[in-house]
Amino acid sequence: MTLQTELMQRLDAAEDEMITIRRHLHAHPELSFHEKETAAYIKQFYQGLDCQVSDCGDGYGIVVDIAGGYPGPKLALRADFDALAVQEANQLPFKSQNPGVMHACGHDAHTAYLMVLAKNLIALKAQLHGSLRILHQPAEEVSPGGAKGMIAAGCLSDVTNVIGLHVMTSMPTGTIGYHLGESQTGRSNFTVKFTGKGGHASMPQLANDAIVAGSYFVTALQTIVARRINPFDTASVTIGSFDGAGSFNAIKESITIKGDVRVMQESTRQLVRAQVGQIIHGVEAMFGVTAQLDYDDNYPVLVNEPKLTQHVVSVLEQANLPEISTVTDYGPQDPSEDFAYYAQQVPSCFFYVGCMPDDHANHPHHSPDFLLNEKSLLIAAKAAGTVALDYLSA
Repeated sequence: MTLQTELMQRLDAAEDEMITIRRHLHAHPELSFHEKETAAYIKQFYQGLDCQVSDCGDGYGIVVDIAGGYPGPKLALRADFDALAVQEANQLPFKSQNPGVMHACGHDAHTAYLMVLAKNLIALKAQLHGSLRILHQPAEEVSPGGAKGMIAAGCLSDVTNVIGLHVMTSMPTGTIGYHLGESQTGRSNFTVKFTGKGGHASMPQLANDAIVAGSYFVTALQTIVARRINPFDTASVTIGSFDGAGSFNAIKESITIKGDVRVMQESTRQLVRAQVGQIIHGVEAMFGVTAQLDYDDNYPVLVNEPKLTQHVVSVLEQANLPEISTVTDYGPQDPSEDFAYYAQQVPSCFFYVGCMPDDHANHPHHSPDFLLNEKSLLIAAKAAGTVALDYLSA
């Protein structure tokens, strides 16, 4: 029996364990930077297994080191484990027990598959050429992200490559998606407060309306993508919050606006930031208001190293796993990922595992009715396990 066959048989037998772990995590979600109980649950799982478990970073990051029986490279596998501030609408027997918190992005599935995969790779480690580092990462959803702190704490020490994956409800179950090069957007967020002069609605000449200034700002922002970005580049500027609530007969003195920026080139990120600042200065001059801007350039563009990614694709195609029907280039993806920080440090590959429910209903990520196909857990484990065994083979 080959090592590949043995691992696949072990994972087949462990599918129910993956689902049980995933459902436990789904029922007990925790928000970014507050995942104390989740981290304790993960560390408890590894007790008694032949591996080294260490805390990593300022928050609740965990590193699990698995030493192979022979010399070789060190491969890192990463999974995130934070939830979102979303009230679950699903009526599941394992639905979230924490009000206003939900695993609405599949991180519970990431953690469950990697825990069980790591356990079974530990059982086979004497036959591995090199070593594995399991990165259980907190706080993917909220800037500055958990990856940054773990990297600063040395989680990539001696690591030659990092592999990560994400389940995707937009992709049919059984599909593996990938892209070479720039694969997910970089992200920025900003908050701007405009302050004018409050007053009575019947005497607007004695006031200076911050709502009017803010409204003009929102409209002018649309010209950035329409008239400042090369049509062959990618960018979006979204206003997600306009806080100007007040009375019907009072002119607002100040309002606060929050925005989101996505780009596929770091040069585009700088252009958008400069344009936001320029428009703000114009609004200040035009309306006689003052502005306070807080601009956070956070997650970089996620770049898949082409040679490594193409090798991962070839390995998965040649493995002929019965659960995988298609391995295909799905093109760049719109969301942002702090896995991009790992990819800035060492050549990395981040791919996607389809988890669309069998009824093909639309359950988008970050929505209250997010629902994934639990068959994807075994597919994720087999895909990542296949890549790891190839990487650590003689």
